[in-house]
Amino acid sequence: MADAIYKEIRKNHNLTRDDVCDKASLLNKPIQPERLERIENGKFPITPYEVMLLAEIYGEPTLCNHYCSKECPIGEKYVPEIKVKDLTQIILEMLSSLNSMKKSQERLIEITADGVIDDDEIKDFVYIQKELERISITVETLQLWVEQMLADEKINIEKYNQIKGE
Repeated sequence: MADAIYKEIRKNHNLTRDDVCDKASLLNKPIQPERLERIENGKFPITPYEVMLLAEIYGEPTLCNHYCSKECPIGEKYVPEIKVKDLTQIILEMLSSLNSMKKSQERLIEITADGVIDDDEIKDFVYIQKELERISITVETLQLWVEQMLADEKINIEKYNQIKGE
């Protein structure tokens, strides 16, 4: 049951439904305890707005990816599930993918230069496409890691936003 994650994370944070509703009210984004109960018990589907609210209250940005990749009909098709990893693993995966793409760069140019992917080029093209998808997922994993570090206050959010906004 997909909705069980919302109850599980709330309980992991030692919060009651009333606690969550109080925090939501403080953010001027009220949610009723009855609504939260129905969401947690699978009686009502959660809305994207509510997912974002709970992610903010719990400091769990992974909830947004979970919702998009597992519960949203569009996201299920287009949004990959991102697994939480440590920074070292993320960077090593990124470097591995980038090195692989360096080796494939010339082949990609050869394949696509004429605007047509011939039968004898499909195997190489699909391989390169999968490598690009790996890079994309690794970038998303890094972004999720950053969001979690910001939520956990392990990165100075004011400084981060100031530099990012430049």
